[in-house]
Amino acid sequence: MKEYKGIDLKKSVQDKMSSTLDFYEISKLSEKERFLKIEEALYRIIENEEIKLSKKIIKNIISRIYESSFGFGPISSLMDDADISEVMINNHNLIYYEKNGKIYKSDIEFESNKEVRDFVDKILNPLGLRLDESSPMVDARIGDGSRINAVVSPVNVNDISVTIRRFKRNLKDVSSLMELGTLTKEIAELIKIFVHKKANIILTGATSTGKTTMLNILSCFIPKDERVITIEDTIELNLEIENIVKLESKPPNLEEKGEITIRDLVRNAMRMRPDRIIVGEVRGNEIIDVLQAMNTGHKGSMTTVHANSGFDLISRLESMLMIASPNLNEYVARKIILSSVEIIIFLERLKTGERIISEIGELSNMKNYDSSISDIDIKNICLFNKKKYETKKYQIKDCFNFSGYFPKRLN
Repeated sequence: MKEYKGIDLKKSVQDKMSSTLDFYEISKLSEKERFLKIEEALYRIIENEEIKLSKKIIKNIISRIYESSFGFGPISSLMDDADISEVMINNHNLIYYEKNGKIYKSDIEFESNKEVRDFVDKILNPLGLRLDESSPMVDARIGDGSRINAVVSPVNVNDISVTIRRFKRNLKDVSSLMELGTLTKEIAELIKIFVHKKANIILTGATSTGKTTMLNILSCFIPKDERVITIEDTIELNLEIENIVKLESKPPNLEEKGEITIRDLVRNAMRMRPDRIIVGEVRGNEIIDVLQAMNTGHKGSMTTVHANSGFDLISRLESMLMIASPNLNEYVARKIILSSVEIIIFLERLKTGERIISEIGELSNMKNYDSSISDIDIKNICLFNKKKYETKKYQIKDCFNFSGYFPKRLN
């Protein structure tokens, strides 16, 4: 921001406006009316202060004040870019963003960490949330559907860091993912059959591999006459289903009361006559209720779990089950998994930034001589050949290979 007589005009003008304008009331107006109110107030201040400014500077000040008050401040240009999926503020002068699967450093800066805190508070206040030393971490949903996570001192050495995850609004059908190389037409048809056959599916992969996006895509295959209940910590799914109920967990209040967990919501969802239950992400004790739902009349349910491979997913499920119910042993945990989960879809992000379906598999049991379950096997249906793709001699669509195994679920 340009300075006038050593004073930051934008800050000086905005401070003066705060004493004459009610920004909360103005937020209820249309975008055009908001700009008009700011413009009128600015010209009054210019006249009273006898400041001479060019029309270009005035227009810039109005735009900056508007974005600071009603938009995303300095990062508004990043948030307006449809190709940017994530914005990461490590410090007021250190901002990164992810675009088309790759991370770049931005030349945009906030004036100070206080401005970053003010920016976060502006988002959190209407939601009844706060971010301070007594509550140094927060995760919330922004009005446009994006998710914001912020961490401040004392748990953050950098004073404050903010991560905003955005979702591609233009990914409305599976053809969008086919164009990006995430999957092929044959794989899409296979997944569609699994969904129609009401197979219980777990999507897995590391962070930022596109699990939630894929869950949205899978929902497109759900028959329109089915009733679906979605359950999430923060609403991220945007399913195009008419008969849908969206449930969101609730953190405890300042008195540490009123918490509603994912597990509470899964139990309640089973009483709401769902044809399918879709859980945004499973990461704790709720796993036992989710798997029970899959095994007690709610076929075709889906969820996501963080894991680095298909077999790592099995280990994670076993561990979560035994932590949720300490009386379970490995044998019982594996039996629950095999009776509940049928298909796993492993997603991966390549070094070149593309997100792809790396593996589709069906769970199968490996039995001992006495027919007891010794382990869980994954029968590969489709695999992505990374070595083949890394030779750069083949297009991404030519590196998906079917194994020839015919899933029992389709018999």
